[in-house]
Amino acid sequence: MKKQEKIKVEAGFTLVETLFGVAIFVLIIGALTLFSKSVWVNNSFISAGLVDTDAGRQVLKTIVAEIRTASTSDTGTYVINQAGVSSFTFYSNVDTDTLKEKVRYFLSGTTLQRGVIKPTGSPLSYNAVNETISILLENVQSSSIFEYFDKDYDGTTASLSFPINIPNVRLVKITITTDADPNRPPAPMVFSTQVSIRNLKDNL
Repeated sequence: MKKQEKIKVEAGFTLVETLFGVAIFVLIIGALTLFSKSVWVNNSFISAGLVDTDAGRQVLKTIVAEIRTASTSDTGTYVINQAGVSSFTFYSNVDTDTLKEKVRYFLSGTTLQRGVIKPTGSPLSYNAVNETISILLENVQSSSIFEYFDKDYDGTTASLSFPINIPNVRLVKITITTDADPNRPPAPMVFSTQVSIRNLKDNL
C-alpha cells in the first residue's frame, strides 16, 4: 500500500496584505507622534507662561518697593529725576547701605532694564559711567509703561499729560504687556499696578 503523502499548507500574508498592515502601522505611529508633539508643545507654552507670569509679578514687586521709598538724593536733588512713558528715574536706597542710589527703569527695544548708580566721591555725585544695568523682563510689547498722577487722583482721574511737570507727580502707574510670540499662544500677559511715593504723599 502506497504511503499517503501529507500535504502541508503553509499559511502566510500576501504582498497586498503586508503593505496594508505596514500602512496602518505607519498611520498609528504618525498619529501618536503628532499627539505627543501637540502635548509637548502645549506643555511648553504653559510652562513658559507660568515662568513669564512669575517673572512679571516679581519685577512689579521690585519696582513698587523702590518707587514707594523714593526720596531726595544724597546730593540734595529732587526725588524724581525723569518721568517718561517708557522710562522713570528717581532716587531710593535700594540696598543695605545708607546711601541713596539713582535708579532708572527703562525700555530698550522690547527689554525692560534697570540702571543703578551709586553715589561716589567727596562731595558725593552720581556719575553716569558708574551705572550698573540689569535686564528685568524681555518680550515687552507695550511701548508705554508709566503713567503719572497728581494729588487730586481719586481712582478715575486722568493721568498727567506729557511733558510731565515732575513736582506734581504723587502716584505712578506701571503697566507692562509681555508676549514671547504674538503669533502663538498663550495670549499676551498684562501686569499692572500703581504706587504712591511716600515722601511726596499728601492726600493720597
